[in-house]
Amino acid sequence: MTKTPPTSTPRLEDLYTPEILALATAMPHVGQLEQADGEALAHSRLCGSRVRAQLRLDAQGRVAAFAQDVHACALGQAAAAILGGNVIGADLALLQEGRAALEAMLREGAQPPITGAWQALRALQPVRDYPPRHAAVLLPFDAAIVAMRKALEQRERMNGKAEEGQGA
Repeated sequence: MTKTPPTSTPRLEDLYTPEILALATAMPHVGQLEQADGEALAHSRLCGSRVRAQLRLDAQGRVAAFAQDVHACALGQAAAAILGGNVIGADLALLQEGRAALEAMLREGAQPPITGAWQALRALQPVRDYPPRHAAVLLPFDAAIVAMRKALEQRERMNGKAEEGQGA
């Protein structure tokens, strides 16, 4: 009887934990907004995942409405679920904080936040051992951040035009 030597290579089937699968099936804000202040599409060339994010801002520059169209594996869907659970009321800094925490956890081995908006990122810790999947997991955050920046830039342009009109 021959024994197979243990391997340090992680097995892909170990990646899709019950928690990741549960998140993937409970993704909020799926669909499209009729009117969006900002919209962005993020795409992973490696795996073909695509995430479109649309958002509308409130008067303080926070997310008042959000929609996402996610064509990704369960990992990308789980990340989109975590983002979707925290995006309403978020400002750009909070979205960037979430992305930075996720990237540090995946690429640098940092611990996930234990409190606050992004503590659910801990569910994605198994992805750490699969570098080819990191970009796909970051996609929902990338799309939301670009959409937020576009919305804020549009608001600045509109405010500038309004100020020009008042000065005339």
